[in-house]
Amino acid sequence: MNVTIYDVAREANVSMATVSRVVNGNPNVKPTTRKKVLATIEQLGYRPNAVARGLASKRTTTVGAIIPDISNIFFSELARGIEDIATMYKYNIILSSSDQNKDKELELINTMLEKQVDGILFMGGNISEEHIHQFQTSSVPVVLASTYDPTDTIPSVNIDYELAAYEATKQLIQKGNKQPALVGSKADTSVNNLKTSGYLRALKEANIEVNEDYIYKDEYAYQTGIEAVEYLIGLDDQPNAVFVMYDEIALGVIHGAQDKGLDVPNDLEVFGFDNIRLSTMVRPTLTTIVQPTYDIGAVGMRLLTKYMNKEQVDEKNVVLPHRIEFRNSTIQ
Repeated sequence: MNVTIYDVAREANVSMATVSRVVNGNPNVKPTTRKKVLATIEQLGYRPNAVARGLASKRTTTVGAIIPDISNIFFSELARGIEDIATMYKYNIILSSSDQNKDKELELINTMLEKQVDGILFMGGNISEEHIHQFQTSSVPVVLASTYDPTDTIPSVNIDYELAAYEATKQLIQKGNKQPALVGSKADTSVNNLKTSGYLRALKEANIEVNEDYIYKDEYAYQTGIEAVEYLIGLDDQPNAVFVMYDEIALGVIHGAQDKGLDVPNDLEVFGFDNIRLSTMVRPTLTTIVQPTYDIGAVGMRLLTKYMNKEQVDEKNVVLPHRIEFRNSTIQ
């Protein structure tokens, strides 16, 4: 039988309002009364009903986090940052995977609102007009993490993806490579488009004519890297360097090159993007753009708590710094 607040009040010989004040940390309770109520709670094994408390306060202390794929190493690290800050501020997380499917994303947003979450942290692919409309008409705050909104309408936490891709490609070009190949995801997302723009900007700045044959895009998967190498070495004029839009695909490029008897980096330099943990476990270790994945999740969650608690927000769209980590998959 569940112990109720009424049982605690009766056993401690106090009002239910007094028990409620003790449970919620209200200072307006005499120390002796607080001690007696806490002892009774311990004795009876009373656990406050979070749903009932949420209905009374019109807050559930629950946040909805919509993520493309929790099995993806990048997003699992980002989710850890969200969870740590949520725990610090005493929020619970409802985590859902959207598979970067627009209809599923929109459906999940509605589901989160139906569950009466206090806020939503959204990580997705392309931010459409439907997304913007849904976010703007939401009854709770929404913050984007590692998701670019071209309109800068919705609060967000990202890095400068275009600049990072530009810097990576420029590094490969400056070491005397002809046009580096571009290998990545074919998904038409804002982040993918920004990375492609950065790659093309570096080529244009170096007066390199774009060879479309050197651009290979398919699924966001390790296997794409392996298949990309198979394609690239079949070209009459093979590239000797490749910028890869995601580390997981870059690992496939390294292993695909090795399977074909190529030496990385002497025959093919490989430059990744994300700095997932596996980038230091592969051999050779992967040169990559360090995206502060954990920090994106943590800062995104902290930004959301500010909106939920109506705190002052000085910077609505946060751009965190990135850097290049040179390792053994490129020639130093």
